[in-house]
Amino acid sequence: MSVYTKTGDKGTTGTFSGKRILKSSKLIAAIGSIDELNSYLGIIGGLLGIQKNLFTINSILIGAKLAFSADETKKLEKEIDEMEGRMPVLANFIIYSGCKKSCELYFARALARHAERTLVALGANINEPIIYKYINRLSDYLFTLARYTNFKNKIKEEMWKS
Repeated sequence: MSVYTKTGDKGTTGTFSGKRILKSSKLIAAIGSIDELNSYLGIIGGLLGIQKNLFTINSILIGAKLAFSADETKKLEKEIDEMEGRMPVLANFIIYSGCKKSCELYFARALARHAERTLVALGANINEPIIYKYINRLSDYLFTLARYTNFKNKIKEEMWKS
């Protein structure tokens, strides 16, 4: 099987239903932003479960008859709570800095927020509010994991004050 199919040469892509849609559609923009986040998580490493979840979400968006479990969001919330319980309470905005891995996680968080905005732009086209919630919580998780990574490495957070 070849990596190229030539079916997208005219600016459309296929869905699980067989329907072709423009690559410039809001749906494909949302799928692309999730794919960008997923690719970057691969660079960071160690987040394979989240990457698999993002593949499932993109499959659902393009029409696969899959379900996404609310338990995945609960898992993120549990890990966020555990990390927050070990760190100082955040009382100010912080500058996204620290060790290399923390900076990568802060950037991944920005990509997650971008993905969330593109999903919201789809509006009623998403019939699974669980997906919205997961992507929103994922950005919280990545932010907290970045802070926790700095904390474990004894890197002081830089506070932003206006």
